[in-house]
Amino acid sequence: MLINIQALIDDARCYDTVRTLRWSDGLRCPHRGSPAITQQGRDDTQPQRQRYECTACRRRFDDLTGTIFARHHQPLRVWVLGLDFMGWNLSNEPIAQELDLNPDDAQEMTTRLREGVVARKPEVPLSGAVACDEVDGVAGHTGHPEAVRKTGERGAAVG
Repeated sequence: MLINIQALIDDARCYDTVRTLRWSDGLRCPHRGSPAITQQGRDDTQPQRQRYECTACRRRFDDLTGTIFARHHQPLRVWVLGLDFMGWNLSNEPIAQELDLNPDDAQEMTTRLREGVVARKPEVPLSGAVACDEVDGVAGHTGHPEAVRKTGERGAAVG
């Protein structure tokens, strides 16, 4: 018996979580930062997605405006599941299969998710003593110009 894993995730909970994380300090316009916001109903295709209007700049936005989830046709629950699968260290191919996605869509999704994680990763403040070990390696012929003289052919050294 196959289980549709997407049916196990609730869209409303996904949007509630995004709102809680995104607007933890209060709802603000992503364009101007103004807290003067009015609700403007719900999205027609995704009813859990709230729309807003900034009364200061009159621009409209929704829960996903300005996020890595914006301007993509996949439901938010698919993004959440994709992120979960990435946490299990799955590659794009099994993620695409599990979520019934085109492999190109899975590639775009995982790329955006990785970029979003990196962008939100806090800088690690260093303090105290830091020690580094020396690394020896040969990266070329530094200090040996005769070893890099070449004839007209690529890679052929003059001897």
